[in-house]
Amino acid sequence: MLNGPLLHPDILRILATSGHHSKVLIADGNYPAATKRGPRAELVSLQLTPGVPTVAQVFEAVLGAVRIDEVFTMGVDRTDSYAAATPGDPAVWAEYRRILAATKSPCELEPIVKWDFYKAVASEDHVLTIQTADTSPWANLLLSLGCRTF
Repeated sequence: MLNGPLLHPDILRILATSGHHSKVLIADGNYPAATKRGPRAELVSLQLTPGVPTVAQVFEAVLGAVRIDEVFTMGVDRTDSYAAATPGDPAVWAEYRRILAATKSPCELEPIVKWDFYKAVASEDHVLTIQTADTSPWANLLLSLGCRTF
């Protein structure tokens, strides 16, 4: 039995076979994961019930398993019809910043506006989408994997 924070066999397999600069998307429950992903990306669906699990919970588990070099958020496109409900930074971003600080990660959140975010996800380097049941608006994260250092 594994002792680490991440137990899902498919997620572990994909992370273990991924390399430096590979991209992992942790998607909220509204993200169109079937159509907005890289050509080689595998999809792992974790939706149990609305809100379980959250992107933050999966993010914390992934951070405990692999090094992350960059953390991109889906930035709010102010012309989007859904933007009015989020006047500033999405509330969930504060939780992501707390997780990064707690894990002593040097990463900061780097927003990519929604339509450019979809393009970034479509990269050849995108290896995994983890679809959560998170109901928070603008909760998607695109992670760039790092490498082991001495």
